[in-house]
Formats: sequence, structure tokens, C-alpha cells
Amino acid sequence: MTATAGRPRTATGRRWAAAPSPSFAHLTRLSDDTGLFEHARHAIVRREHGYCTDDVARGLVVVCREPEPTEELLRLAERYLAFLTHAQDASGAFHNRLGYDRRWTDEPGLGDWWGRALWGLGTAVARSPAAWIREEALVAFSRGATRRAAAPHAMAFAGLGAAEVLRRHPGHVAAAALLTAAATTVGAPDSDSRWPWPQQRLTYANAALAEVVIVASQLHTGGPPLDDGLRMLAWLRDVQLRDGRLSVVPAAGWHRGIVRLHHDQQPIEVAAFADACATAAMVTGDPVWDDGVRQAIGWFLGDNDIGTPMWDPQTGGGYDGLTAHGPNLNQGAESTLALISTLQHARRWS
Repeated sequence: MTATAGRPRTATGRRWAAAPSPSFAHLTRLSDDTGLFEHARHAIVRREHGYCTDDVARGLVVVCREPEPTEELLRLAERYLAFLTHAQDASGAFHNRLGYDRRWTDEPGLGDWWGRALWGLGTAVARSPAAWIREEALVAFSRGATRRAAAPHAMAFAGLGAAEVLRRHPGHVAAAALLTAAATTVGAPDSDSRWPWPQQRLTYANAALAEVVIVASQLHTGGPPLDDGLRMLAWLRDVQLRDGRLSVVPAAGWHRGIVRLHHDQQPIEVAAFADACATAAMVTGDPVWDDGVRQAIGWFLGDNDIGTPMWDPQTGGGYDGLTAHGPNLNQGAESTLALISTLQHARRWS
């Protein structure tokens, strides 16, 4: 990223270029009348891989975060919401994978996709300007919020959805209980300052675990100490900074006591970090967390280990991963949604 006079600096002294507005062109390209395709070769949809609830839920999050959505984005929100309600069974569990032939290829379950579905539904409840979207999303969320998953990530995603619901419906008992359960499942940070993370391994979307602890701390009763989530996020930030640039934990993960690799880095990791830092800034009012958001935006714009942009300005798509040799130029749903959600945070300074 080229340094330009007059641009704001982060706490590390690095100049920060103004971020472009998020483009929904590629997201629209990846979507049809059923949902959101999971994969693309370069910018072209690969229909043979079908759809997944994970990505459709992420799609619902980003379109509902738009403060003044266009008619096209409202149609996408309706489409994604219809997909999620179709994926949900009577017990509140969700299918994850739908083939291009419109047949489910799995049984309903409580994996990460259940958590992400509740996150998407909760965001629609809290932020959609369309009453009919908010009402239907609340019905589906309330059904799913009665369930519990064993995995910390699934519970963290679900807890973030619960936090969204509580912003619009503070008395929603099931949402409050789910958020408390999510923070409990993630666990408290370890007392060892060298590795305070509650788990022995960092995997993916790690910052979401810290974020759900932070938002759960705001509950009137039953929430963890705010410092627990902030300690987790501060340590994660520190270990992912390399010469002032964001260098996130790669797809292979990082186990305590093992040498950490630096590739392949995934956009989902950057987006989760941006979300968590934005939440920390909102809760604490501490501008140090704004630097984390800027570093995440910078990663997409080229301020990363390779010094290359991680998106295609012509298509609006995000590249699928940062390898040692440069970007993986495929522009699938997960990476494109990670790009959009990260760029949405730049509105903090607009």
C-alpha cells in the first residue's frame, strides 16, 4: 500500500489508505434464485459444487449490515433468508449442503453452519429495514436458539447472532441464554500470558471466540468479565502482527508449542479479526482497536506478507487465500463475503 501524505496513521506508524466502498457485484454474480454458490474458478461460478448454509448465512449478515440497502440487496436478503428457513428442520437444526439439483446432501445438524445460520438470522432481526424480513428471521432464530452445540466455534457464531437479537429485543430470554452458553463454551483465558487462549490450538475465525466473550460481558447477569475477551483479542492481535502488518494464522492452524507457519492465510481470518476489533472499539471506546480494523482492511488492500492486493477491483471479488507465491485468484463466496464485511467497517471513519 503506497504511503500518501494526509492519510491517517495506525498506532504502528504505518499510513492507511482510504478503503474503497464494498462492492456487491461479485456477490450478486455468485447468487441465483435459490441461494449463494460456494465456489468459483477465478470469477466464474462453479455450479457443480452447489450451495452451503455457511455461506448463505454469511451473505445474510453482510447484506443486512448495509444501512441503506438497494432493492437488489433486499432481494438478496429475502433469498438468503428463504434458503435458511428451508434448511432448518422442526428441531432448530440445519442442513448445510444443497446440490445444484436442489437436493440436500446431508442431514440436519448443529455444526458451524447452525451457528452461522443463527448469526445471519440474528443480524437480519436486528438490522434489516424490512419488517417482513425481521419477523421471519426472528421466528427461525428463536427455533434454533433452543439448541446447543459442543464445538466452541459453532457456539461462538450462534452467540454473535444472539447478541444481535438482544440489541433489538433486550428481553429475548432464549437469546440471552444462548449468549451466556456461548461464552461458557468458549471458556476463560488461561493465566499463562505466553498462551492465554482457552484452547491449545488456533484454528479458523479465531477472533470470533474473543468477540463473543466481549459481547457476552455486556449482559446484565451471567456474563463473563470484559477483560477476559479483551485479553484474548489483544494476545491474538499481538501474535498476528508481523513488522506492523497483519499476518493471520494460516489454514493449517497453529498448535501451542509448535512453530507457526505463515501460509496459506485465509480471508475469513482477517474478517473475523476486523469484526472483533470493531466490537471491542464499540464496547470500550478505546481507539487502539480501530488500528486492528485498519490493519484488516490493509491486508486486503495489499499491506500483507506478500505486499499484494487480495481482491479484484474489476469483479468486486475477494481472492480465496494468500499463499507464499501470491494470491489464490479464485473468488469464492467465503472470501468475497470476508472482503465485503471487512470493508463495511471503514464506514467508521467516513
